[in-house]
Amino acid sequence: MTLTRSDVHSEAVQAALAKHGQRKMAVPMPSKRRSLVARNSAYTPPDTSSGSEGEDSEEDHGRARAGRRGGNAAVAGRVVAARRSSAPMPTRPPPPLPRPPAVGVTGRGRQAKGLAQHGLCLCTPAAPHQQHRKPEMPSAPPDVTSSTNNAATADEIQGEKKSGGGHRQTCKYGNAELMETGDGVPVSSRVSAKIQQLVNTLKRPKRPPLREFFVDDFEELLEAQQPDPDLPKAEGAQTEPAQGEELGAESPCLEAALQRWASVSPKSPCLTSVDANGKPFCQLTYGKLWSRSVKVAYNLSHKLGTKQEPLVRAGDRVALVFPNNDPGSFMTAFYGCLLADVVPVPVEVPLTRKDAGGQQIGFLLGSCGISVALTSDLCHKGLPKSPTGDILHFKGWPKLLWIVTESNHLSKTPRDWLPRIRDPGPDTAYIEYKTCKDGGVLGVTVSRAAMLTHCRALTQACAYTEAETIVNVLDFKKDVGLWHAVLTSVMNMLHVVSIPYALMKVNPLAWIQKVCQFKAKVACVKSRDMHWALVAHRDQRDINLASLRMLLVADGANPWSVSSCDAFLNVFCTKGLKSGIICPCAGSPEALSVAIRRPAKDTSETPPRGVLSMYSLSHGVIRLDSDDKLAVLAVQDVGRVMPGAVMCAVKMDGVPQLCKSDEVGELCVRTVATGSSYYGLSGRTKNTFEVVPVTSAGTVVDDSPFTRTGLLGFVAASGLVYVAGKIDGLLAVGGRHHNADDIVATALAVEPMKFVYRGRIAVFSIEVLHDERIVVVAEQRPDSTEEDSFQWMSRVLQAIDGIHRVGVYCLVLVSPNTLPKSPLGGIHLCETKQLFLEGALHPSNVLMCPHTCVTNLPKPRQKQPEIGPASVMLGNLVSGKRIAQASGRDLTQAEDSHQFLFLSEVLQWRAQSTPEHVLYTLLNSRGATASSVTCSQLHKKAEKVAAMLAERSHLRDGDHVALLYPPGMELIVSFYGCLYAGCVPVTVRPPHPRDVATTLPTVKMIVEVSCSVCVLTTQVISKLLRSKEASAAVDSRTWPPILDTDDLPKKKAPLLYKPSNSDTLAYLDFSVSTTGMLAGVKMSHAATSALCRSIKLQCELYPSREVAICLDPYCGLGLVLWCLCSVYSGHRSILIPPCELESNASLWLWAVSQHKVRDTFCSYGVVDTSTRGLAMQTDALKSRGVDLSRVRTCVVVAEERPRTSLTRSFSKLFKDLGLQSRAVSTAFGCRVNMAVCLQGTSGPDPTTVFVDMRALRHDRVRLVEKGSPHSLPLMESGKILPGVRIIIANPETKGPMGESHLGEIWVQSSHNASGYMSVYGDEAPPSDHFASRLSFGDTHSQWSRTGYLGFLRRTQLTDANGERHDALYVVGALEEAMELRGMRYHPVDIETSVVRTHKSIAQCAVFTWSNLLVAVVELAASEQEALDLVPLVTNAVLEEHYLIVGVVVVADVGVVPINSRGEKQRMHLRDGFLADQLDPVYVAYNM
Repeated sequence: MTLTRSDVHSEAVQAALAKHGQRKMAVPMPSKRRSLVARNSAYTPPDTSSGSEGEDSEEDHGRARAGRRGGNAAVAGRVVAARRSSAPMPTRPPPPLPRPPAVGVTGRGRQAKGLAQHGLCLCTPAAPHQQHRKPEMPSAPPDVTSSTNNAATADEIQGEKKSGGGHRQTCKYGNAELMETGDGVPVSSRVSAKIQQLVNTLKRPKRPPLREFFVDDFEELLEAQQPDPDLPKAEGAQTEPAQGEELGAESPCLEAALQRWASVSPKSPCLTSVDANGKPFCQLTYGKLWSRSVKVAYNLSHKLGTKQEPLVRAGDRVALVFPNNDPGSFMTAFYGCLLADVVPVPVEVPLTRKDAGGQQIGFLLGSCGISVALTSDLCHKGLPKSPTGDILHFKGWPKLLWIVTESNHLSKTPRDWLPRIRDPGPDTAYIEYKTCKDGGVLGVTVSRAAMLTHCRALTQACAYTEAETIVNVLDFKKDVGLWHAVLTSVMNMLHVVSIPYALMKVNPLAWIQKVCQFKAKVACVKSRDMHWALVAHRDQRDINLASLRMLLVADGANPWSVSSCDAFLNVFCTKGLKSGIICPCAGSPEALSVAIRRPAKDTSETPPRGVLSMYSLSHGVIRLDSDDKLAVLAVQDVGRVMPGAVMCAVKMDGVPQLCKSDEVGELCVRTVATGSSYYGLSGRTKNTFEVVPVTSAGTVVDDSPFTRTGLLGFVAASGLVYVAGKIDGLLAVGGRHHNADDIVATALAVEPMKFVYRGRIAVFSIEVLHDERIVVVAEQRPDSTEEDSFQWMSRVLQAIDGIHRVGVYCLVLVSPNTLPKSPLGGIHLCETKQLFLEGALHPSNVLMCPHTCVTNLPKPRQKQPEIGPASVMLGNLVSGKRIAQASGRDLTQAEDSHQFLFLSEVLQWRAQSTPEHVLYTLLNSRGATASSVTCSQLHKKAEKVAAMLAERSHLRDGDHVALLYPPGMELIVSFYGCLYAGCVPVTVRPPHPRDVATTLPTVKMIVEVSCSVCVLTTQVISKLLRSKEASAAVDSRTWPPILDTDDLPKKKAPLLYKPSNSDTLAYLDFSVSTTGMLAGVKMSHAATSALCRSIKLQCELYPSREVAICLDPYCGLGLVLWCLCSVYSGHRSILIPPCELESNASLWLWAVSQHKVRDTFCSYGVVDTSTRGLAMQTDALKSRGVDLSRVRTCVVVAEERPRTSLTRSFSKLFKDLGLQSRAVSTAFGCRVNMAVCLQGTSGPDPTTVFVDMRALRHDRVRLVEKGSPHSLPLMESGKILPGVRIIIANPETKGPMGESHLGEIWVQSSHNASGYMSVYGDEAPPSDHFASRLSFGDTHSQWSRTGYLGFLRRTQLTDANGERHDALYVVGALEEAMELRGMRYHPVDIETSVVRTHKSIAQCAVFTWSNLLVAVVELAASEQEALDLVPLVTNAVLEEHYLIVGVVVVADVGVVPINSRGEKQRMHLRDGFLADQLDPVYVAYNM
């Protein structure tokens, strides 16, 4: 062994940081809302026990130059779109139209102004309809695997953003202005710069990149760490057990010793207790201790219960609940229990009902069968009580009878009664509790023989003599404090001076002052107490420690106590402290005292030290290292084996085999002086207290069993014991073992006193993705700025990586005095870990580094190059499986009484045949009829609209007319008025009157892109379009003529228009997709009639039917059901505007019940509003007479994967109102076909299957059982409509797929849309979406591509025709899917996992940027909980999806934009984030 300095680790840390030079961390600093910063600045004055204010690090490394939050970037360029002109047309327009500013969400200021000036919206990417040229696609995002650094630094981002206050209920952001980075990627503002900064850090990985190849299996095995042949391995000879010195002569038991001292020297001082002011308040002599203990024993034996049924019998367990400042009462109760032959179980005082670890202690008391608790009078008064004065029942605790042990509360002992002194034997003397790594509490039973033998061994090792004075700072209820100050002191008639923890917080020199005052021979302290004394000694002069012959350091087994011991000796050697009297010791609750260093007889000798390589120690190997290495650990010996004991070191894992001489293992001892069992746990007892070590040859070392100590160390050839850590403190990361205390010491060596408190750092590990990840939590000083704290966190990560060669998964800073405390003021590690996992830690700063820590991600999938169709087709089989194709009912065999080609003709026929039949009834928010219209009324009003169009606008046949109406009758009347006039209606959602600047640009864009020559609207909306607020967003002069239909002309049109061809355009359907793209499709008269006919046949709609519709009537199936189907089928439609549910959530269900409707259609937004808003009102609805038992079909209309969990919750919630779960189903439609599937009145119930989510990522379908790991429920999207054919095709090769194979859904139907509405005009060629052909097989048929992935599965059910039912399952949209690591992820799956992580997450949306996954979560709680979500979100996505979240954004509720159909607008959210317009609470950039 070589000698080393105590500050070698601090120098090593500084050297490791110096390796990085003056380079600052490249990762961007997290963004935090100013209100959150202000809240974090308010703090409670820190506990003085947390550390020293005076110790500052010598070096100050400056501050990071990370840009502060709130800046908007200078815009390098601006993309504008020119007006559509009559220039030559490009050859191929893109199918989707440009993305609008928002639906309910759009830009402010310059974006809106640019829209007005240029006639179209500024969009990202650039608008494809620029003048005279083809659209230009934006550059691809930068590749994170590239080593080129092209990103703008934070210093280049300038400008200050005006701060906005308050919570927002609706999002107020739009498209970003664009600037170009070096990679050619349009980015904007500070956010994009920070993302680029983060990407640049990932371009320089510290770990070697993963090998990228595709393993085609379903298990997705994680990347296995390959063994390194250069790893350190143990090469020494096998060790032999070390024998301790022989134990001296036997002595009487403790009760007999107490009786002897009480009779021989009754006035000899036994205990002096000091109060919080440093003054003695309790002086206990041996005579008093004996008499009071006898009194307690008598009352326990005779005064509890009755003679026939005593409450406490011999051998029963009794709880001792005493505070840390009352050792006298504790000693009296402890020895009283021993004299009464009951087993004392000392526990901590529960100050509140939810104390840290209190519940686990209660479980221990319950398992021990404890019904009686002894306590002091002051403690009893301080326990929390109910208003009646009874002590509250603590969580997890059994019902207890509380007994106060003061003499005035006990019965007098008869003079002739004496307790029976029992001989030491195997019976249990006391139970000491132990807190495990997982937070559980175990009870270690110590027999009477072990207790006596242990006291004898301590007496011999410490050379105790009678009447010596010992100063004790430790907890006297357990461990070293109990062994020395309560047990061994009585055996040797010692005088114990007890210093409470409360006094040490006020006066850290109190124990030294008492040593001087009482001329104590021995002091029992921790290295913490020595450190505090070093800080406070400067003002003290009259200190003389010459009386001390032994300074026992209870935590001397911790290697990081070396510095405290050396520094204390260097300072106090001038105060009479002898150099050889500092005696570290090692012990554990199971093995009691393991080793103690004896005081040196020759004070000139320096104790040997070992300088060990930490890297080798992490592999369990001992390698001596020189002082000039960085990653070294200086360890001091803890003396020799205890007298009468045998010690050996065994391997930590597997068979307890003896270690080699250069190998670290768990220390095991064989002696009588150990615990005997874990109370009530025979299995764990055998594994810990009955260990039989074996040699490498398999022979047993000793016939007697050994006891595991829980200490990690080795025995040197000299016989000295060295401890390198504790088994419970080991962090097993990546096949290596790191000691938590080592990590703490490294963190403290990085300028500790400036930013965090010395004693307030917790290090633990959590399991994420099948491996342990290191988490560091520290209490931050209140005077530290955000930038300083972030810089310190960055330096800690560098230091730990450089010293320990391991990455920190998460580094957390919390406010002072917020971490749960143990009874003596330390951090309660298990409770801290639990709070972290539950998201209840409330950090002030979080820094996560998953990219550097998680190296076992699944191997990335590498798609094979396309070589043509890989399937072999024979008949209707593909590779041995049936082709995935299905069709609905054949329309040629359907009976239809009137097969009109034009809806206008149908309305005219109904006005003549059934003029008084009511077609539409509109309800208001109170459920009353706001208006209704008959066939004749609708026909006449439509004629007047047609007359007005002909008179005022002079429109030509085929002109497009925009309809801006709220949901109601006016929209229907104007729609048919346009058909009567020969015009093409375009339904557009009107701008919101309270948010004109946000919603109006989208309206203007649809009007322009649809080439509308006229706008029909109401008088109110007409005034709104011409208002000043609207003019600020859109130039009012650019609007086409606006006609008010409130006052229609009284004359009707001279001649109603009849189309010459059924293929001519009937109406335009514009919709904003979930990716934010605006797309308009053309619907012909033939397709419109065919669609209405299919729905009529599927749902059996006849004039006698009533249908309730709660949908937005502006696009898709909502427009068809609201405006078209009633006219075609003749049924009565009860119209319920979804906006009315905001004021009356029960309107829809009430209307369905009141009108006794059997069929109803709604959106997911309506279902969600009803589920959330009426969750607690089902009983009230039932009392009002709401009855849903008549509902036959409740169809949720959507263009997405069915939301299985929402529909289940809805069905379950309203089951008591009569709603049948089989009635709730979904419909599926898309842009190319408004209605592909719709659950009709006849046919099998919708089915649900469970698929493996991992297989879906590889574009495969694997059916699993319900509840299987990684299972995903998929609900059937309804029955295929009549006249519709479906086939599943490979989206890349366009070849047909087999049944139950994932592919793109292709559809063939007479009601398919005829094409996209292009800004280039009707001369543009049709899109490939509407005229696709298979690459092999039936290559002649034309199909329309839906853009949705799904699969067909033939079920065992039969349809109305007796044939097997083919079920269609929609997985997700192709344009929404994210390609990450070569696999296809659907955002909804990741979002579902994120929402489940914490109750405060109201909504979530994910998207990608620069190959980074960004997660935006809405915080439905106080801003204080914002940072709790960052690690939870990261953990959930890693565990369930094997992805690393690059950026976590915590925002207010309402930030995630949702359209009228309840679908998230993720691309608008992405634009708002990159433009720095979200006003987030916190933005975390995961390294």
